[in-house]
Amino acid sequence: RRKLSLSKSELSGQIQTVLGPIHPTDLGITLMHEHLLIDTTCYYYESDYASVKSLKNMPFKPELTSKSHDLYIHHLDGARMYDDSVAIQEVSAYKNSGGNSLVDTTSIGIGRDPLGLARISRGSKLNIIMGSSYYVTHSHPPDMDQKTQSQITDEIIRDITIGVKDTNIRSGIIGEVGNFWPLTQNEIKVLLASGKAQRETGAPITIHSGLGDEAPLAILNHLIRGGAKPTNCIIGHLDTAIQSESHFIELAKTGCYLEFDIFGWENTGMFMDDAINMPNDTGRLDRIIFLIENGFEDQIVISQDVCRKWHLSRNGGQGYDHILNNIVPRMKKLGITESQITKILIKNPAKALVFE
Repeated sequence: RRKLSLSKSELSGQIQTVLGPIHPTDLGITLMHEHLLIDTTCYYYESDYASVKSLKNMPFKPELTSKSHDLYIHHLDGARMYDDSVAIQEVSAYKNSGGNSLVDTTSIGIGRDPLGLARISRGSKLNIIMGSSYYVTHSHPPDMDQKTQSQITDEIIRDITIGVKDTNIRSGIIGEVGNFWPLTQNEIKVLLASGKAQRETGAPITIHSGLGDEAPLAILNHLIRGGAKPTNCIIGHLDTAIQSESHFIELAKTGCYLEFDIFGWENTGMFMDDAINMPNDTGRLDRIIFLIENGFEDQIVISQDVCRKWHLSRNGGQGYDHILNNIVPRMKKLGITESQITKILIKNPAKALVFE
């Protein structure tokens, strides 16, 4: 039987998966921001137009991907990834391509499923690290205004040291902590609570960043104000969050991990918002090369953020094996060395996910 509660000292130096702690050397190739089971219907809102209203309860089918912008906000089924047998089949392609581990960044409010993740881990033979804390405002519970910062901190600590509810399955990362830009008051409260929970547990934090050059650093500063160490924080969605090279450098100088995590998204024609400057994979790699050239190769991590049905391989999406099969060969052709690729896929994740 598992111990009822783990202390900070017991977790220090380890990585906590849904099946228990592992040593960082056992992590291997790691995707840092994925979703195996998730419900993002929090983004749904009713269209004014009859033809778009018809999408609401339509079962997802691959042909609908051509309507992906409308699907994102006006369609329910595509946002529901509920089937662990499908998840095992899909993620096994990543395992068969050489993958060893992944971080499921599904946090509170978007269908986090500890028992489901444990089944997927056993079925796929992958190490899976589960998230905690809260996602964006849209997904917050009705009583979020009443929740205190201390209550949220205590919830996160319990998820990490005891387990989620009565499952005895423990989170191994704080996040993805969800943020829009500008930040809402409840998002700031969650950031401060997450920073305090990191200080108490030593757990890493992973961030869903708001969109804007100033957003990632402002978010990180709230975490630091709560007690977090920047070197134990992973700032995600930098593919779209930052456009300015100077802002990349400013953020990188804090020592945080720099995550490019939506590889392959443009292949679905998916734009969350018309204002997003969505790069293609070559654009992502250009940013990564820029950061390497400026001395930040020890802070870069990558992923694909599979979170909708049209991202799955069976539906024509990038799947979980896109980086290993399509991006790594391209990295080599662009002059990223084997040593740098090993850092991005193995060494940096092992440092980023370890409990301090």
